[in-house]
Amino acid sequence: MLQPLLKRLKALIVFRVFFVILLAGSFYLFDIGFLKLPYPRVLLYFLASLCLLSFLYASLLSRIKNVRAFAYVQLSIDALSVIVLIFLTGGIQSWFSSIMLITVMASAIILNKKAGYIVATIFSILYGLMIDMQFYRVIPITYELTWTAKDFLYNIFTHICALYLTAYLTGHLSSGLESASQKLEEKDSDLKDLTLFNRNLIESLPSGLLTTDGSGKILIFNRAAEQITGISRTSAMRQHITEVFPFLAFPVVAGRRDGIIRRNDGMKTIGLTISATTDSEGNRTGDICVFQDITQLKNLEAELKHKETLAAIGELSANMAHEIRNPLASLKGSVEMLKEGILTGDQREKLMNIAISEMDRLNKIISDFLSYSRPQRTEFSWFDLHQVLDETVELMKNSVIRTDCVTIQKDFSDQNRICADPHKLRQVFLNLGINAIESMPEGGKLTIGTTQGSHAVTISFKDSGVGIPPENMREIFYPFFTTKDTGTGLGLSIAYRIVEEHHGTINVTSAPGQGTTFQIILPIGATNAAMKGKTKQELEPSKNGRT
Repeated sequence: MLQPLLKRLKALIVFRVFFVILLAGSFYLFDIGFLKLPYPRVLLYFLASLCLLSFLYASLLSRIKNVRAFAYVQLSIDALSVIVLIFLTGGIQSWFSSIMLITVMASAIILNKKAGYIVATIFSILYGLMIDMQFYRVIPITYELTWTAKDFLYNIFTHICALYLTAYLTGHLSSGLESASQKLEEKDSDLKDLTLFNRNLIESLPSGLLTTDGSGKILIFNRAAEQITGISRTSAMRQHITEVFPFLAFPVVAGRRDGIIRRNDGMKTIGLTISATTDSEGNRTGDICVFQDITQLKNLEAELKHKETLAAIGELSANMAHEIRNPLASLKGSVEMLKEGILTGDQREKLMNIAISEMDRLNKIISDFLSYSRPQRTEFSWFDLHQVLDETVELMKNSVIRTDCVTIQKDFSDQNRICADPHKLRQVFLNLGINAIESMPEGGKLTIGTTQGSHAVTISFKDSGVGIPPENMREIFYPFFTTKDTGTGLGLSIAYRIVEEHHGTINVTSAPGQGTTFQIILPIGATNAAMKGKTKQELEPSKNGRT
């Protein structure tokens, strides 16, 4: 508060000196008859004393502790000086009575509305006394004889009204201006604090942050961004975002992505999250990019994946050894008994059948394992999905014992053509269908349905069998996991992999005693068939309807 008041007092001192010089010079410049004034020499001395007084104020200004009181003293002396000036220039006939209004305005502006009223009151009292004394000739100032008592009274009345009205209006405007100034100062202070907070927040972020304008030029580049990219802020501010991150294409697309940048100390993997900035009308004005150096994280992920692979290989090998050991034990026992040569013909034939069965079992285990560990290339083509499902149903009837007690119901949608590998999907459908029928030893109902959407088709196998226990739900797609006495435990694992190769998903819902439902969701079109090197024309069905 003191600094603005000091500035205003300095302005008042300068204005007072300027006014005195202007007043003294105007007498000679306009030749208005300076010598005709009642006391011309005294007026010159008076104006000179005002200049000296202003210089005295200026010298004391830096030493005064109570600036407000000093301002009241100056304004009071100024009020008295104006009355003296009016007295020296003719009293009621003076040309300078309007200076009282200027002084009242200065009081309200420099201090407040209250000071304006105080100075207006001082002027009212002193001016009224002086005019009364002039009328009664108490002071030696002449006036025209045509002036009457009413003229003097009306002059005093109009000046008093003008003084208080000026004090009110100027005080009102001054207080409003002061209030607005305070609010602006508070806003300015808040803005500075907010700007400092934002700068500190941006600079203290552990992640790199940059912002761009609509053309991709970098506007903000924080300290972490310098450390991650190895580019100084001054250098980055002149660059395009694609120069800092060459793996981006402009205009950048909002979202998450990873890329590699080259630094002096080697290659770095960067993870970015890009968001668009918009104006009040929703128009894009630029982008915000938050990024981290995920090189170490990627290395850890690769190392963890390698360890998981080794662990999976170890577990797979152990399961494989366990699955092979049982048929080998049966084969060994059968061969040893045949070697002794003490068996009858029927016994030898029975042992030979056991040996052949176990060899078939070994062959199936190895074949399934090879299908799982070294899957064949997926051959995409357009085909009739319902025809493949019909063929699968016929295969199930020939592969599973006692299908006569199981009712197979079809619930197909109208459309039936998709782009996929029909041979691999037939293997998935057959596996799910056999598992469903085997889960209903006392008979039941298997419903095979299809539902077609705009971009995907859902194939469901719903049975009314015994269901899957909750503790087994998480393991049913694990290799070699099975709850049956026969089987390799690779069927669902192979099915899961085939569905993944088609960029689809396989879901299962089940409850003990309430049956099980498997849902396969596949894209209708050749989403990623093109990556196999096939053109769109090769993937489209031929005119004769053959795939």
